[in-house]
Amino acid sequence: MNQKPNIAILEECGAILHGHFLLTSGRHSDTYVEKFKLLQYPLMTDKLCRAIAEKFEETKPHVVVGAATGGIIISHGVGRFLACRSIFAERVDKELTFRRGFAIEKGERVLIVDDVVTTGGSIFELIDLVVKSGGVIMGVGTLIDRSGGKIDFGFPHFAMVSLNIPSYEPEKCPQCVRNIPLTAQGRTGKQ
Repeated sequence: MNQKPNIAILEECGAILHGHFLLTSGRHSDTYVEKFKLLQYPLMTDKLCRAIAEKFEETKPHVVVGAATGGIIISHGVGRFLACRSIFAERVDKELTFRRGFAIEKGERVLIVDDVVTTGGSIFELIDLVVKSGGVIMGVGTLIDRSGGKIDFGFPHFAMVSLNIPSYEPEKCPQCVRNIPLTAQGRTGKQ
């Protein structure tokens, strides 16, 4: 897949930033992908959601599952193009769970989606949640894979953009070693 047009979309909306960032995983990176810079543009987001949907169309999922918050938008967009349900999981006491009456029926075919993958932690949590609910996972679709495809979810994974962006434990971060302060980004400074 030629991902240059998708990278161009991210650059056009200012989603790829450079500095010294603290990621949600607790790791540090010199590159930050601010997904909400993309998600604020429905037509750009729809283009990427449509491509994920087309990639998994033959698997005929019954439901698309994402994690709050960015995953809600992706799940809804992909679900619309697949003409199936879209639900999301939320954190309750630091654990992803279904709320608001959402559930997966035993044997339901599930496509898991997310916005940005760094360590894959949220997706692995969604996989566990879906399996415990009795769902059958058809694959994982993401907008951006920061690991460069290094994470194996145990299911087919399709990323619209695969970037090999290094991230570091704080004690091994080259920018921390040079005493470069963290870049203030967004509400929490985390991704």
